[in-house]
Amino acid sequence: MKNWSTNTKRLKQNIRAYTIWKLEQMINFGLNNHKLSLKALKKYWNTLEIDPNKRNFLKKIVWPQS
Repeated sequence: MKNWSTNTKRLKQNIRAYTIWKLEQMINFGLNNHKLSLKALKKYWNTLEIDPNKRNFLKKIVWPQS
């Protein structure tokens, strides 16, 4: 993933913030042939700032019984 508006070297120093940022980028702007980490997605679900339609779609996949 290429990003020109964020200093990823500095962001990587804070693992939690980097993981949340990376998940949001991948969900909102495309996966680029990568896979989302289901474990990380579930862990940071409540803190992710993503499009409501994408959130509803992912919710059906991550928690199909809900």
